[in-house]
Amino acid sequence: MLDFLNEANWWCLLILLLIAFLLGWFLSKWALKNKYQEKLDQCLREKEKLRNGNFKKANTTFSKPISVEANDSAKAITSGETETKLEDGEKPKLNFDSFGKADESEKDDLKLISGVGPFIEKKLNSIGIYTFDQISKFTKEDIDTVTDLIQFFPGRIERDNWSDQAEKLKNK
Repeated sequence: MLDFLNEANWWCLLILLLIAFLLGWFLSKWALKNKYQEKLDQCLREKEKLRNGNFKKANTTFSKPISVEANDSAKAITSGETETKLEDGEKPKLNFDSFGKADESEKDDLKLISGVGPFIEKKLNSIGIYTFDQISKFTKEDIDTVTDLIQFFPGRIERDNWSDQAEKLKNK
């Protein structure tokens, strides 16, 4: 009878050690995952920046210049509209009258829009786009100008439907 109790104690001890090992293993996996998740997210953001930075500007322009007769070419268009005639290498200007101006103090988290990462958010901010309200009011011409200015994938703003996403986000 004493041998049976001694053998049962060994089995109980072995089972307790196995449970302690498994519990420690699972807890360490969970703790390490949480500890390094922020570093992993940062690494993925850097990878996205590098991937987006490798694309060159397309050879085509998406804003169609309006032909201006020679005698009217000296007249400047006022009220903040996009310039009608662009010389080689000159970038178009945004029409802030159509979607409004904002500054950094009114800044929204534009990364909440699908298709906008930290890299694109910085580019949008650099050209004066900070809020969901501005993006929700984009016209076709504004989209073409923004695409040209931030050198983003042509048609992506329309495909990802940034305007509708921004409209929903600004109402939250």
